[in-house]
Amino acid sequence: MSEATPGGYDPQNPPTRRYGQPPVPQQPQPPVIPPGTPQGGFPEPRTPVNPADPRLAVEAGRFWAGAAATALVAALIGLLGVIIFERIFAITLVPPPDLFGTSSRQAAWAIDGAVLALLAAGVLHLLILSTPRPRAFFGWLMALVIVVIAVLPFAWSSDVTAAALSGLINLLIGIAVWSLLAGVAGRTIVVRPVAV
Repeated sequence: MSEATPGGYDPQNPPTRRYGQPPVPQQPQPPVIPPGTPQGGFPEPRTPVNPADPRLAVEAGRFWAGAAATALVAALIGLLGVIIFERIFAITLVPPPDLFGTSSRQAAWAIDGAVLALLAAGVLHLLILSTPRPRAFFGWLMALVIVVIAVLPFAWSSDVTAAALSGLINLLIGIAVWSLLAGVAGRTIVVRPVAV
């Protein structure tokens, strides 16, 4: 049982209000504001999440300068591969498609390597502007392309040695294109604020 205060008021059992008496005024309670809410009392609006992540952009000039340098490296790898295997070791390779009708295996490999690099750069540029994880998609696409160009000579020739060495050149070109363009993208992708 609770004890009354010296004035006769018991806080556990407050007196009931009799009919006709004015109500006892109560102290107003401050409103409860959830943590993290600004002082104005209104929560900050959340930024809408766009699955395409339009904030990513590319410094086009630097990106395509890197793509041109990548095409030059790919062309030189193809050229050196033909010189080393056919001119030095006298091994006949399985020629790649001669896109421009040059009738030269060296030129065909160099041109095909440069074209692969430029096409890959164009795909990467589009992925950066349109997909949420452009590097992951580009990595998967390049991996599949590299597998295809590495095993394609085996479908064109029954000479296992020639097909393996031709596939090796294609493999080196694909890996060079992938790694160089990934580095170029890492240096030229910029994040822009989303317009509200």
